[in-house]
Amino acid sequence: MEKFSTWRDAGTGIQPFLSPVPPLEATPTLVKLYRPFGVVVGGFRMLLLSIPLALYGLAQILSLVLVVQPLQRLMPGILVSIATRLALAILGLWWISVETVTRKRSRSAPEVWNPTAGDIIVSNWASWIELLWLAFRWNPLFVLPIAQLPPSMAEGRTGTLNVTPGRKTGTGSAAIAPPASIATNKARIPIIGWQRRSLLQMISHTGQAVLSLEAAQAHGGKVSSLEDIRAASGQPLAVFPECTTSNGRAFLKFADVFSDVQIPVKGYNVFVMTVRYDPPTMTSPSLTHSVPTDLPFIPNPLGHIFQLLSSPTLARSMTIRLLAPSDSPSSPSFMSSEYYTHGAKDQVGEAISKLMEYLGKFKRTSVLGWEDKASFLTFYRSKTA
Repeated sequence: MEKFSTWRDAGTGIQPFLSPVPPLEATPTLVKLYRPFGVVVGGFRMLLLSIPLALYGLAQILSLVLVVQPLQRLMPGILVSIATRLALAILGLWWISVETVTRKRSRSAPEVWNPTAGDIIVSNWASWIELLWLAFRWNPLFVLPIAQLPPSMAEGRTGTLNVTPGRKTGTGSAAIAPPASIATNKARIPIIGWQRRSLLQMISHTGQAVLSLEAAQAHGGKVSSLEDIRAASGQPLAVFPECTTSNGRAFLKFADVFSDVQIPVKGYNVFVMTVRYDPPTMTSPSLTHSVPTDLPFIPNPLGHIFQLLSSPTLARSMTIRLLAPSDSPSSPSFMSSEYYTHGAKDQVGEAISKLMEYLGKFKRTSVLGWEDKASFLTFYRSKTA
């Protein structure tokens, strides 16, 4: 929409925040006939989701009551894997395409991903669905970034967004002055720490902006450095350097989350992956979740879940691409000179972002980052309230 054109990335021309919509075309008759039944179908499928939710709850209980260390991790892990795979099937993801990609053509046998305790899995972030898949495959520890936000952002105001009706060259809404955070040369707001999150907590945060330090402290969890959390973890860590979700058309400019890490990464392994979803159609809404559900008494993302489950589509698809471990920044043979960017504060993050461009065949926004997502959400809510 034109009124959101302020958040179109200058380098790529992509608007990475608005939820994708299907092409404008005549609604098929069968789709019109189905709509009255969609609520019933969606309600039934929502009831089915209570089964994996109960299994997940049981896994959390077992992790607290089991005292034998191997069983304390093994049994809850099995239940989480069953619960999340069942949830993906209920959503229509019966088969998920997973491909391991290598940049070296001479290699014959595919390499195996095997993240262990203390390793880091790095991915783009477009939905809560890849969180389910990650939990199914490796049951990682999820972490959320925490930032020391300026007062205007912490209170939910952009403070710099000025909307002037009409175009400078005609009429409309094109005369929207970009927020200060969109300025190309503006300094990034630093990530000052991280907070552990459960799978359900991470799902409920999907689409939201980065938490302020005050909000994180009000939540009650300890704010720690990424390295402290990694070193103490008995699971792999799942890290999303975009710090918020995009709509899957491009991935956002990374925050400097690995600025204190040198290439090659030593002491643990870094695994890089990308996820891509099919574009929406008249019968299948987008699986991406870039704008959180803001409905009274409906937690995020229940609105999006119901939208998916009430649609007539029974089978959906997503594509996971895994980078071969020997091409990772933690590989001893990693050629940092191929990915070095002069002036980049976070050379590891810069290398990973370039690898993701190759891996997922994505474009990367040259300007827009999580700060701009925060200002976008403020403006979006003011227009849709």
